[in-house]
Amino acid sequence: IGNDLALDNITFRPCGPEALILPDEVADICEDGDPLTLEATVAGNQYDTPVFQWQRSPDGGMTWEDIPDANGETYEHTELAAGFYYYRFLLANAPENLLNSKCRVNSNVKIINVIPKFYTITDTLCTGLAFSLGDNFYEETGSYTDSLLTVLGCDSIVTLNLTIVPDPDISAQLTVTNPTCAEFADGSLVLDTLLNGIPPYQVTVNDTPLPVDNILFNLPEGSYNLTAEDRYGCLLDTLIFLQTPEPLTVDLGEDVSVVLGDEVQITPTVTSPGVNYTWTPAGLIDCLTDCGTQALLPSQSTNLILTVGSEGGCTAADTVFVEVIKRRKVYFPTAFSPNFDGINDNYTIYGVSPNVERIESMLIFDRWGNQIYGQTNFAPDDLNIGWDGTFRGKQMPVGVYVYTARVRFLDGEVGFYQGDIWLSR
Repeated sequence: IGNDLALDNITFRPCGPEALILPDEVADICEDGDPLTLEATVAGNQYDTPVFQWQRSPDGGMTWEDIPDANGETYEHTELAAGFYYYRFLLANAPENLLNSKCRVNSNVKIINVIPKFYTITDTLCTGLAFSLGDNFYEETGSYTDSLLTVLGCDSIVTLNLTIVPDPDISAQLTVTNPTCAEFADGSLVLDTLLNGIPPYQVTVNDTPLPVDNILFNLPEGSYNLTAEDRYGCLLDTLIFLQTPEPLTVDLGEDVSVVLGDEVQITPTVTSPGVNYTWTPAGLIDCLTDCGTQALLPSQSTNLILTVGSEGGCTAADTVFVEVIKRRKVYFPTAFSPNFDGINDNYTIYGVSPNVERIESMLIFDRWGNQIYGQTNFAPDDLNIGWDGTFRGKQMPVGVYVYTARVRFLDGEVGFYQGDIWLSR
């Protein structure tokens, strides 16, 4: 169901038997050999009285000419001048049908190749090369004649006109771009021009033909073998080296431990100057390029990471672990003597800065629980705001008092403390 002409691969030809010149392959004969007989093969019995017309094409099968009186089932090719000859025959059921393309069939095209006996070869080679002819090798300028036998059994007399030219010392002008980093493959090689040789050239890099634009991209560090051979076989063979700068490295040294509030010295060692520095966590160190020893006041244990980057995009990183030992450097005296002798006359809380950031509060109570002193948000070691042993302008009696305190440290922790104070005079 449907249009078979649209669906099937169909070939039309005039109705009739199949016309063949066998075998279908090109027939090779020698120039000084024997004529070749072509035989018409008719496959089919549709024609009761078959007639033949042999034809030859003067232009490689484009147009065809009838061969006079060539109307038999065979035709003898007698032309032995070197070259290619194209034959076919027309087959019809009557002589008048041969004149009507719709009433005849065409055979396949048979090609006869007459192999020449005499050859002349003209070639030019570079000094150091040899031309192979039969069993002989020729390395000097001159004319040479050899008698050879082709693979088809034809005698051939070959005359070689050979010219040997001196090696012109071919040179190459190149633009070489090294990879920007040791781990990158972004180098390139551009062949700008070849000098002294005779084009055309065959150019390879590491035995692979160079692209038509003479550019190789995405090259890693290494050596590359460039060869360029000109039309005479003169050869340029050279090695090209792509190199990267010294690998970019960074070293922050060994891991360190530090007591809260103490500084630690970090000394980065970087193999390349002028690179950009990025510190993580941010804010601990502000130096952004060519950083020497840096003083770090950490409040928490942390992995300090330094990433360095060059203008070409090379990067390197190193990590050092800084351990912060949470030792609380705060001191609460157990007694004081407010007798106005200038020695230990005031009671306050002592601490090592910046381990101790501030005293959030200090309260003092008598033995019955009455608050007789209070102070908030002051620095440690400040005697000017410490308790002078009085309450509402009156000196408090000798005895034991109780303090409570809230102390904020560098790491943000707040400690609560309480204890006894002995007041003496």
